[in-house]
Parts: sequence; C-alpha cells; structure tokens
Amino acid sequence: MEEKRSTGDFSSGYARAVSSYSRGVTLIDTIVGSALMLIVFIGIAAAFKLSVDVVTNNRAQAGAVALANERMEYIRSLPYASVGTVGGIPAGSIPQSESAALNNISYTRRTFIAYVDDPKDGLGAADQNGVTTDYKAARVDISWDSRTGVRHITLVARVSPSSGVETACPPSSPCGTLVVNVLNALSQSVQNAQVHIVNLGVTPTVDISTYTNADGLVTLPGAPAASGYSVTATKTGYSTDQTYIADAQNTNPSPGPLTVADGQTTSGTFRIDLLGAKTIYTATQMLSGSWSEAMSDATKIASSTNIAVAGGSAKLAGTPGSYPAWGELLGAAVSPSSVVRWKTLSITDSQLPQTGITYHLYDGAGTTLIPDAQLPGNSTGLATSSSSVDLTGISPSAYPSLRLDATFTSSNSAQTPSLDSYAISYDYGAQPLPNISLTMRGAKTIGSGPDGTIYKYNANLNSGSGAMIALSNMEWDTYLISDNGGATGYDIASSCNPQPETLDPGANATTRLYFAAHTANSLLVDVSSAGALIPDASVRLYRSGYDTTKTADSCGQAFFSGLSATTYSISVSAPGHQTYTNGNTIVSGASRLSVVLN
Repeated sequence: MEEKRSTGDFSSGYARAVSSYSRGVTLIDTIVGSALMLIVFIGIAAAFKLSVDVVTNNRAQAGAVALANERMEYIRSLPYASVGTVGGIPAGSIPQSESAALNNISYTRRTFIAYVDDPKDGLGAADQNGVTTDYKAARVDISWDSRTGVRHITLVARVSPSSGVETACPPSSPCGTLVVNVLNALSQSVQNAQVHIVNLGVTPTVDISTYTNADGLVTLPGAPAASGYSVTATKTGYSTDQTYIADAQNTNPSPGPLTVADGQTTSGTFRIDLLGAKTIYTATQMLSGSWSEAMSDATKIASSTNIAVAGGSAKLAGTPGSYPAWGELLGAAVSPSSVVRWKTLSITDSQLPQTGITYHLYDGAGTTLIPDAQLPGNSTGLATSSSSVDLTGISPSAYPSLRLDATFTSSNSAQTPSLDSYAISYDYGAQPLPNISLTMRGAKTIGSGPDGTIYKYNANLNSGSGAMIALSNMEWDTYLISDNGGATGYDIASSCNPQPETLDPGANATTRLYFAAHTANSLLVDVSSAGALIPDASVRLYRSGYDTTKTADSCGQAFFSGLSATTYSISVSAPGHQTYTNGNTIVSGASRLSVVLN
C-alpha cells in the first residue's frame, strides 16, 4: 500500500509539473506574439505617417511651384520698364513680400528683382559702353511650414530689354551703383547676411531687403542718384551694423547715410559677427592677510611630542646630551575668513649638520595631507632652512583652512634643530556685494554731438540682489566698466580681468569686480608682463608726505584710496622683471594705471 501511494504521488506531481510547464510556454508565446504584433503595427503606423507626409509635402510643393510660376508668368507679361518691385531697385508694382493661400496651405511669396551688370562687356567703370544696367534678374521664393520645418522653392529668370539693347538711366533720372560689403571681425566675407536699404528721399521710395552673396556683397546697379541711403546689415545670431541719421544728439553720425552719384559706384562696408555674452559679479574687496607664529610661547601650537617652545624657538625637549632623536609639532589651524587664495609659506629655522626638520601641510583638521597635485613635494617634505613655499596651487574652496606639521630629527643627543618662526600669507574677502550701480561702455563709436562722442554701447547697469549682471547678445568690442563715481558708496578696487576688457565674437566672458569704500581720489594699478597678470608684484606710490607700498592681489592689481588730486611717483617691481618707475602719475578722481614689466 505504501508503494502504491508513492506511485500515485509521483504521477500527480508529474502531471502538475507538465501543466505548469505548459502554462509557462503559453505565456511566453503570448508575450512574443504581442511584441511581434506591436512591431508590425508600429511599422505600419510609421509607414502610414511617412506616406501622409509625402503626400502632404508633394501637394504643398505643387502649390508652391504653381504660385512661383504664376509670379514668373506675370513678370514676363510686363513691359521691361515695368519689371520691378515696390520700394525696389528697379521700382515697380510687384510686392517684395506677400502672403498667399492655395489648397488650404499658407505660403509666403518673396520677389526680388535687380539690375545686373553683365561681365561680358566689362564691369563697373570698365564697362565698354558705360551702361551697367545690362538686364534684370528676377528671383521668386516661395516658403511654407511643413512637419520638418520651413521649406522653400526658388525660381530665377533673366529679363532682357525687348529690343536687346541695354537701357541706360535717362538724364531725368540719373543713377549709379550701390555696393554693400559685409565682413566679420576678421575682415572675412559674411554670406547670407540680411541687408536692408531704405531711402525715403527719392521717388519712388526705396525699401529693399536682400541677402549677401558668397563674397559678402550686395550690388545694386541702377540705384537713383541721391543722398540718404540708410543701410542695416545683420544675420541670425550676429551683431548689427548700420548707417545712422543725424539728430539733435548725434549731429555727426558715423557712418552716415550713403550717397549714390550719377554713373558712379558707391560702396559701404559693414562689420558683423557672432554675438557673445558677459557675466559680471560684484563683491567686497580682496585683501591681503598673513598668519604668523614667532614661537614666543605655545599658544599657537595645537599639539606636540618631545618639543619645547621657549625664547622664540621650538626645539627638541631636553638639554644638550639628552635631546631625543625625534619630535613633532602640529601648528594651530590657519582659518582666515573668506579666503580667496593661498599665497606663500615662509619659514625661519636652524638645522645643524646632524639634525633636520621636515615640513608638511595638512587640512584644517590636521588629518588630511594636502595632495602633491596641489602642493608639489608635500608628501615627502616641503622646505629646508629659511625657505618660502608657493601655496597658490592649493584650492581655497577645497582647503579653506591649513595646518603646518613639523617633524624634528637629531642623530646627536647634544644637538637639536630649531624652528624660529613661520607665516602663511593669503588673500581674503570677496563676499557678494549686491545692488552696485555700474556703467559699461564699448569702444565702438557711432558719431558725436553736443555732449561729445557717442558710443555704440553705453549702458547703466545694476548687480541687483544677486550681485550679478548677465548680459546676452553682446557685440564683440572692448568694454570699460566704471563704478558711477561712487554713486553707491564704492569704488572698483580690483577687477578680474582688468578693465577695459575685450569680448571676442561668440565668446562668453566673466568679469569679477571687487569694491572698496568710495573716496574722492583713488588709483587702481594693474601689473602684467607679456600679456599675463603678475600677482604679488610690489607697488609703491609716493610723494612728499605720502609713501605707501602694496602687494598686487591675485588679479595682479593694487588699489590706493584716500589720495589727493595731485601728481605721484610710482615704482613697481616683481622677481625676474625690470623695475618700472614713473614720476608723473596723475591722480584725479577714480584713476587707473596699467603697468607692463619687462
């Protein structure tokens, strides 16, 4: 009986297993089948969408071709003298731009007609018969919106005089040739720049929008001889250059409107390039600071082992003949508020032939060694006797606090090394300073008037609550930022980069301004060599009754405030450079001086 029960249990279990396996296979089949059907239906949907797009685009293109042909047939039907556009050169009754609808599709139809100087008989002044209006060229462009963006078709036709004889401008309507040349900042041709030409002083008036060719040119023979041609050149993502009309403020515009003379060619050159951006941050003045330990007592010693501090020195503890072989001293944390840059570690010590001191810098907690990538040689030991260590590679954001560790060694129990003093110098400050009023002016000018030179860019700015000014769509230029004569109670005490500052085409530039309390007369000196700023240069400003020396900050600048409006002498020096001197440095108001050291 037990054997039968065993057999029955096995059969039942086998049946359950087979049933479970069958259900699993069915589920997998269902998933795979559904996935295949989904792929098929997606493919069908994509093919359907594509076919709809093709049909729609074909219908739209057919309508565009019909509209373009319609305009071309109309142009062909006109007398040669009537072929022209409203406001164009030549003038006529055909609109330059108009909306049209066909088969429920909206189009924009643009027509451009211009005289052409045929090179076969010479161009411009070299034309054999002196007639540069040899024939007319008509271009009709139809554009419409599709699923993939704006699409175009363009038809171009040549329209010749019916007699085949070139038609010169009649004496009653003298004309010349107007040429517009569009270049970038490097004097390279700009293709497809939009050129807008307006002259309301001729009849009929001129108002044309067209585009430069591959050579960056727009050439318009047959332009009515007259003054007052206003020209504007631009391109998407580029700056704008133009002529300017005289008014009460700009009495001498530059460049002014162009003048076309009878039978002559008038050229105007305009420069445009990619727009950039500029961000300005305003903050409190960076100051130079120093932390020092003269070893007069142990108040600036965090911990020590086998070390005694007395009489202005730290030494191995004990007396001659009993000095230990080893000792260690860990200094207090150097934690300046708002440190901007670590500068130098200066050490004064004494190491006898059988003694030594090895120095390391740690973070403020005294647990993490500053890596060699930021302080070369730190892992093996920094300095020997009376040395200065460059700390500018240490990131102040990663390591806002430092500690010096000194390991003393002696192989002679009668001798000990001594650490007499050490100091760490740094720049600090630079807290965000909101709501600072500034004036920013470019170097490019557009004329002059009763108030003097008129600059293309001249704006009043304010850093607002965020202590930041973000400027977009900025033209390449050299910009000077001023502090509005202390209107908000501050003067620019340092500028990274020094002012004025050049913004290259398409560049994104950042300027950081640091401010000090306003005084009536001040001098900001920036020091550079071979185009690079020189931090820590020594700048001495002096005259009778005044003699002050300051160290240039990390921006290579030194600021002197509270001065008199008079003439000073200045001396600027830096290691490895010739000293600069000038006995005729005039200070009046917020003055600036750029010094280049050789």
